[in-house]
Amino acid sequence: MDVIDAIMTRRSIRKFTGQVISDEQLNLLLKAGFQAPSAHNYQPWHFIVIKEKETLEKIAGMHPYAKMLPQAGCGIIVCGDVNKESREGFLVEDCSAAIQNILLAAHGIGLGAVWCGIYPDTDRTNAISGILKLPGNIIPVGLVAVGHRNEEKEAADRFDSTRIHYDKW
Repeated sequence: MDVIDAIMTRRSIRKFTGQVISDEQLNLLLKAGFQAPSAHNYQPWHFIVIKEKETLEKIAGMHPYAKMLPQAGCGIIVCGDVNKESREGFLVEDCSAAIQNILLAAHGIGLGAVWCGIYPDTDRTNAISGILKLPGNIIPVGLVAVGHRNEEKEAADRFDSTRIHYDKW
């Protein structure tokens, strides 16, 4: 799929067949995440792949927008390491770029995916950290539920020329 086409047609998919994605597909998504740009090239991300049904259900039970997770092929938690990037703003930006790459890669290979925010919601970050036993230097930034889609969505044109400013406000 052409990259511009992928950007223009990607939609958040929240309904999945439950079919597990292949290791080849998963590795491609993770490689896409690793290709994201990062401030000073620190690459502070870590990726936690969740396939265990019990863990998927625990996360779905605590996250109000991740109820679809047990039906997805897997979940990928993108975390940032404050030992690699101590400025949380840059850490979150870097992990967000990795998440976007994963979303676009999933769409590009015909899978569905949705980004469920974790950071900066303290309840969510604490719950995810506890469920996954994250060390203190690791911040869970976002969750990508990914799998074989069980819904189709039309592309949405979100372009809004009234929100473009040149040279000054």
